[in-house]
Amino acid sequence: MAIAVMKRYELKYMLTARQAEYFRSGLRGRMELDSYGMTSIASLYYDTPNFRLIRNSLESPPFKEKIRLRSYGPATDESPVFLELKRKAYGIVYKRRVQSTIPRVEKFFAGEGDVCAPGQINAEITAFRDFYGTLAPSCLIICDRTAYFEPGGDLRLTVDYNPRYRVDRLDLKSGMDGLGLLDEGTAILEIKVQEAMPLWLCSLLSEGGIYKTSFSKYGAAYTRQIRGAPSEPRAPADPALLEAS
Repeated sequence: MAIAVMKRYELKYMLTARQAEYFRSGLRGRMELDSYGMTSIASLYYDTPNFRLIRNSLESPPFKEKIRLRSYGPATDESPVFLELKRKAYGIVYKRRVQSTIPRVEKFFAGEGDVCAPGQINAEITAFRDFYGTLAPSCLIICDRTAYFEPGGDLRLTVDYNPRYRVDRLDLKSGMDGLGLLDEGTAILEIKVQEAMPLWLCSLLSEGGIYKTSFSKYGAAYTRQIRGAPSEPRAPADPALLEAS
């Protein structure tokens, strides 16, 4: 969580329940589960009143950007949250991330003060806000995540289970429930690497019939809403997270 600036490739894959089990088995001895285990993560996306950011993203341009506020479990006004400015250009992801609090972020989007200490990252995030004008919470994406890291290397993997979303109660303090985003049992694998993917991982994916896809959780939620697609309510892995802290 201390990393403030990132530049890497992020590759996404859809996993069935059987593929997820196969993939986890293949990681043994090569990757380690981080110390948090499975964590419920909530990402509150901000957009313009006409959803300019997500509509542009869905057109798959060579350059796109988004901004979101993230918490690990339900947040409070005092707990740390992380504002992330994420840009993707020609397949490479650039991310700026700062720690803040909900009241400070709310004031920032209202045009009052900085979101963090003055510096390059604060300047970039402020320029983004000023360029797009009115930005407000538009969609809350929640998932139960396990993260893996490569000891001594830069390879990182995340597997997101039970992805869900809300377009009401758009804050990080109102529990971790939401509407199902994918079919029951489907998980999202994301491979994050700065250079080439190791050969053993390529083989693991190929042998498991796991193929790269293009997928945006926010994009999928937005598409569901405009199409009126039905979704079932989903709860987090930990029932205690249904209620705010």
